[in-house]
Amino acid sequence: MPANANRQFLDFEKPIKDLIDEIEKLRHAQENKKINYADKIAELENLIVERRREVTQNLSSWQKVQLSRHPDRPYTLKYIEKMTTNFVELYGDRNVRDDKAMVGGFALLEGQTVMFIGQQKGINTKTRQLRNFGMANPEGYRKALRLMKLAEKFNKPIVTLIDTPGAYPGLEAEERGQGEAIARNIYEMIRLKVPVICVIIGEGASGGALGIGVGDRVYMMENTWYTVISPESCSSILWRSWDKKEVAAEQLKLTAEHMKSFGLVDDIIPEPAGGAHWDYDEAAQILKQHLVKVLAELKDVPVEERINSRIEKFGKMGFWEEGGNNEQTKEEQMNEEVKVQTGE
Repeated sequence: MPANANRQFLDFEKPIKDLIDEIEKLRHAQENKKINYADKIAELENLIVERRREVTQNLSSWQKVQLSRHPDRPYTLKYIEKMTTNFVELYGDRNVRDDKAMVGGFALLEGQTVMFIGQQKGINTKTRQLRNFGMANPEGYRKALRLMKLAEKFNKPIVTLIDTPGAYPGLEAEERGQGEAIARNIYEMIRLKVPVICVIIGEGASGGALGIGVGDRVYMMENTWYTVISPESCSSILWRSWDKKEVAAEQLKLTAEHMKSFGLVDDIIPEPAGGAHWDYDEAAQILKQHLVKVLAELKDVPVEERINSRIEKFGKMGFWEEGGNNEQTKEEQMNEEVKVQTGE
């Protein structure tokens, strides 16, 4: 995780920043004045952990969105680095190019070979541009599908780590078939013969998330969000301004708790106190233990049963209501429509 000097803070993390600044002052005084402040520093460090826990206890939906985008938050490659060994990254969709916003490859997870696939954001300005801010082009989703089919060929389970503000919406992406690429992935993922686990580790927006988000189990990290549109975009559509993004975030019901209550995700994976950005090792270990446990459960399920369960799981999602008077005949309904159209 970043050193204290390079650490960035959100507005609601200010109480933590104040304590860290106080510790830095004590350490500086300890070096210059040769006074032992070890006990006071230890006390403040314990208080920081408590403040981290308090800060995330009653966050609004918008604050959780902010936390999911925290610049110090671990991304896909960091989780793979901390959870696995012998990671071999694979490149290209064998058609257009290698999309740097989508990464994937085989790795060993507790001695078991697993295909890891996920969106990758950059850690500074240069790499953010290289990774296109985690927004994949069609070739990124086709690359992901190629790797999934490769895993299926060798009978290896798949883990997808989702963290994207959405699929890239540029003209060239649409020209190369962005919608088709995402739809193809959804269609193929629901029929994969190997176990598939999907985890939202940051942002889970729109088709960009769904393109690698169909699996036997779908989980969300504690401080993440998952919905059809970002709060800013929703606000700009409804109110012609980003100023209502906090309202939009509340109305979208996008937090992990909301998604679990709707039955759209299976469970919530906890994070270290204050969020995953405070302790990469702990965050990765929590996720690793969860993955190992679920992979062991899915391994013993027969292939056909697993596929049918996956189809049923996604087929029954959502709420709907049929309108109209069910007692009316089709002929009566048509007559009413004609009267409306003719003005009678």
